Amino acid sequence: MKKIEMIIRPERIDHVKDALAQVGVRGLTVTEAIGCGNQKGKSGTYRGAAYSLELLPKIRVEVIAEDREVEKIIDAVCDAAATGEVGDGKIFVSPV
Repeated sequence: MKKIEMIIRPERIDHVKDALAQVGVRGLTVTEAIGCGNQKGKSGTYRGAAYSLELLPKIRVEVIAEDREVEKIIDAVCDAAATGEVGDGKIFVSPV
């Protein structure tokens, strides 16, 4: 058994959830998270005041799966979560 943790963009959660259902994943845990990495955050101006968001919102999805299903799940998530931009996310696999 393996635990697969995925950190993805919030706007991609519906695509990832549908992709996981198509490959037979029946249960998952979804958690809101914030973090930073190569994306480097955002900066801008609001009502004349400059601001900087260094920690960006992300979604953490956890799935427990059989060893033989891991590659299929990872491929499905990569296809569903990809936007081609920095900050698409990470996938971690660990034994359970």
